Amino acid sequence: MKSFMDKNFLLNNETAIRLYHDYAKNMPIIDYHCHLSPKEIYENKTFKNITEIWLYGDHYKWRAMRSNGVEERYITGDASDYEKFLAWARTVPMTIGNPLYNWTHLELQRFFGIDELLNEESAPRIWEKVNAQLKSKGYSARDLINKSNVQVVCTTDDPVDSLEYHVKLQEEGDFNVQVLPSFRPDKGLEINREGYLQWIQKLQDASNIEITSFDAFLQAIETRVRFFHSLGGRVSDHAIDSMMFAEATKEEVSDIFEAALQGKKVSTDDEKKYKTYTMKFLGGLYSELDWAMQFHINALRNNNKKMFNILGPDTGYDSINDDQIAKPLVNLLDAIEQEKGLPKTIIYSLNAKDNDVIGAIIGSFQGGGVPGKIQFGTAWWFNDTKTGMLEQMQSLANLGLITRFIGMLTDSRSFLSYTRHEYFRRLVCALIAEWVENGEVPNDMEFLGKIVQGISFNNAKEYFKFEKTAIPQDS
Repeated sequence: MKSFMDKNFLLNNETAIRLYHDYAKNMPIIDYHCHLSPKEIYENKTFKNITEIWLYGDHYKWRAMRSNGVEERYITGDASDYEKFLAWARTVPMTIGNPLYNWTHLELQRFFGIDELLNEESAPRIWEKVNAQLKSKGYSARDLINKSNVQVVCTTDDPVDSLEYHVKLQEEGDFNVQVLPSFRPDKGLEINREGYLQWIQKLQDASNIEITSFDAFLQAIETRVRFFHSLGGRVSDHAIDSMMFAEATKEEVSDIFEAALQGKKVSTDDEKKYKTYTMKFLGGLYSELDWAMQFHINALRNNNKKMFNILGPDTGYDSINDDQIAKPLVNLLDAIEQEKGLPKTIIYSLNAKDNDVIGAIIGSFQGGGVPGKIQFGTAWWFNDTKTGMLEQMQSLANLGLITRFIGMLTDSRSFLSYTRHEYFRRLVCALIAEWVENGEVPNDMEFLGKIVQGISFNNAKEYFKFEKTAIPQDS
């Protein structure tokens, strides 16, 4: 019997052990998609207790606590931080089989040197130990990023954001980690969503372009893309909950846009036309600037309307969608490719049924001399599990080149989530080692070690080509 989460956790044979400890373990991290706050990084936020750093905003934990019968007061309500921590500690033993159980103990081990199991009995001791460390030097936001050996952090930013904290970080120049913006224009594509016209006004203010037509809208969006680019942004991200495609002329889309400006709700078909045309425009712009475009597909959001009205979005009430994605995804990629050429593109689906679909589709659009130009993105959100990661990688290996995979991201709001990269790297090593042990690939450690280091870090470094940029004069 193996010891619980020892140094060889998830590594089932000597090959896996060697690959992880000799090649993967010490590789840096490029976190090319996360939800960390650039303001908190700039201000070098400190944390008063473990609840603040662990439970504030973590809807993964909130879902588990609700499933364990914890009352909402102890999750998002007015209970004290200590009471909320105790509620989480009582929940942790019930999470065995869920990655939360391993993530929780990895974070305690790696950041705080605590090997003790977290449960109701140990909770008071762990509360005191962790809080004492949080009050000492070395546990601020920047310290935690540095402890995790991170080289690049890409935050998630709305086109109308001022990016003031990105500017301040770059002007300051004291932080050795690149903190770069990522372009997330979802609010500009959701033409029927409440708040769309208010967002258009914000875009007008941010771009200094009066938006009275679709042409002006596109000009304003392009202005913001180029501003992000001037601050080192090289990645966009699109939450496409339902994959769509509908061809239309610019004249048609202009009429649709002008109807929306008048406060009219557009039809489903017109919404598809507007989104398709706008995505083609953005895809061409990303291609021109050598950006990477990310599609996060098939989430079903805000399922519980009662709780949405109380707590708002991103509070643990989302799930997996099951829309068909193959034809609309192929049509959109093909349309962008035909017009201005596809940019580097990373495709994720929240539904594991889409693994082989995506694994096959990406092979239809590779080219341009870029290794792995079109990527099957790492297992995401509800797939961010041992099974989900292995199945995603196995589909990629079966249908494409796992050797060119750009690997893991945190997709997290927590400064402690970088242990997920360790979890992922251990699984990469375990999967490749299994092939070695089965005689499916040669036992060439130098060759396999380079592959592991590529998936861990080097492939992403080469793919994104993040570089230091000068602060724009008009920032």
